[in-house]
Amino acid sequence: MRTLFSTLLYQQKLGDDALIEELEASCLQLAQDDRAGRSWAKEHGYQGYTSYASLDDLPIRDPAFADLKRLLDKHVAKFAEACGFDLGGRKLKLDSLWVNVLNGGGGHSGHVHPHSVVSGTVYVALPSGARGLRLEDPRLAMMMAAPPRRADVAEALRSFVEVVPEPGTVLLWESWLRHEVPPGSGKGKRISVSFNYRW
Repeated sequence: MRTLFSTLLYQQKLGDDALIEELEASCLQLAQDDRAGRSWAKEHGYQGYTSYASLDDLPIRDPAFADLKRLLDKHVAKFAEACGFDLGGRKLKLDSLWVNVLNGGGGHSGHVHPHSVVSGTVYVALPSGARGLRLEDPRLAMMMAAPPRRADVAEALRSFVEVVPEPGTVLLWESWLRHEVPPGSGKGKRISVSFNYRW
C-alpha cells in the first residue's frame, strides 16, 4: 500500500503566550467597538462577532495584530516548505486577517477560502463546550457510492477530522480544504483570529 495525494495540516504553538493575552483583550474590544462587524454578523446569522467584512487593517490598527503577523509569516513559510511549494523566489503574503468571537452555541458552516493559497486560525480562547475545527476529506464529493468508514479507521482515511487545539495554537491548511466550526455547547466566548495568505 502507498499513500497518495496527502493533505497536510500544520499544528504548532504560536510561540508567544503574552501575545495571546493581548489578542484576547483586542478581540473583545473590537467586538464592542465595531458596529459594522456586529451588523454584518447579525445579517448573516453569525452567532457572535466577526471583523471579516468590516475591518481590513488590523495589523496597522493594533500592535498586537502586527506582532501576530510577524509570527504567522514564519509559520506559513515553514508550512509552504512542507507542502513543497515552488514559489519562484517569492514569499506568501498575508492577504486578510479577521477576528471571530463566537457565542457558546455558535458555529460556522462548511466553506473554503478561494483566491488564497494557505489559510489558518490562531486560537485565542476555547472555553469548555467550544468545538474545534472540522476538516472534510476533499474527495468526499466524488465518493458517490462508497460505503461509510468504520469508526476505528485511521485518521488519514476518515471523512471528517475535528481538531480541538489549545489556546495559543496556530493551525494552517491549504485554502481549498473545506472546513467548518460545528456549533458548541458552552457558554463562554470562543475567540480566534483567522487569515489567508496569497502568492
